[in-house]
Amino acid sequence: KQWYQRRVRAQRRSQSMYFTESHEWVKVDGNKFRIGITDHAQAALGDVVFVELPELDTEYDAGDEIGTVESVKAVGDVGCPIGGIVQAVNEQLLDSPGIVNSSPEEEGWIAELELTDSSGLDDLMDKDAYNAYLADGA
Repeated sequence: KQWYQRRVRAQRRSQSMYFTESHEWVKVDGNKFRIGITDHAQAALGDVVFVELPELDTEYDAGDEIGTVESVKAVGDVGCPIGGIVQAVNEQLLDSPGIVNSSPEEEGWIAELELTDSSGLDDLMDKDAYNAYLADGA
């Protein structure tokens, strides 16, 4: 039974979406993950006019700044909640940064990384915990 529970947790982790207190999301798929900002973050920023993307093949540790999202009223840092090496960036955002507003948690992803350190996943929130965090006034 313990083996089964570990396997279920591993499967859940292999294709899951997590959230940070600083309003980034992480979508894990096997040994890769995508990062973006949440719907809450894009709403707080307003109309996004520029997204700074990370460099390919750059390694980031948990907590490192991976890029920025600039709106007409503010600039927000995008943190890397777990360790990884940049494998792809969403180049659509260079010409159409507003995708971050229209589809922040899907097509508005910022970077895709190869997972190098999953230990930070345990510190992240699932969707229900993130929604409760927002409801508490985050």
